[in-house]
Amino acid sequence: MLIGVISDTHIPERATNIPEAVFEIFKDVELILHAGDLVSTTVLHELENLAPTMCVQGNMDRMYGLKFPKNEIIKVDDVKIGIDHGEVYPRGDTQQLKYIGLEMGVDVLITGHTHVPFIKEIDKMILLNPGSPTVPRMTDPSVMLVEVDENGLEAEIIKIGNSTCKSLNFKGR
Repeated sequence: MLIGVISDTHIPERATNIPEAVFEIFKDVELILHAGDLVSTTVLHELENLAPTMCVQGNMDRMYGLKFPKNEIIKVDDVKIGIDHGEVYPRGDTQQLKYIGLEMGVDVLITGHTHVPFIKEIDKMILLNPGSPTVPRMTDPSVMLVEVDENGLEAEIIKIGNSTCKSLNFKGR
């Protein structure tokens, strides 16, 4: 299964629209996971035109009255994937994110909130963050592609308008 992963779009609060490159990158995905801070349901509808879309509550979504689940869990083949906005202090603290993943009982935790993409393995848990395609922090705009099959999981950060900047292979349990 090919999954598109996106977060922190902040439309229309901080950006006017999803970059067209995102639609091209996601054209073949079977599922889209949004890790929060949509700020408007317009984003959800645009993504749903590409593929079924699952999203979780971001801190800014609450401010705009949007109600999404705090987190979600999906199982693809033998890989259990959790999605949570990842509101921890300090932002992006991998130990705290790992504990969120442990509480959820997942192999892979997808978060947002930092606007900075990363792929990290910590104590046999994979932490993924797609960054932001619209308002990145000290990095290029980005999204992520995650492929799960019988061989495990492969995650790839995609810079908007550029080539892949990092990839990681992970074998599911």
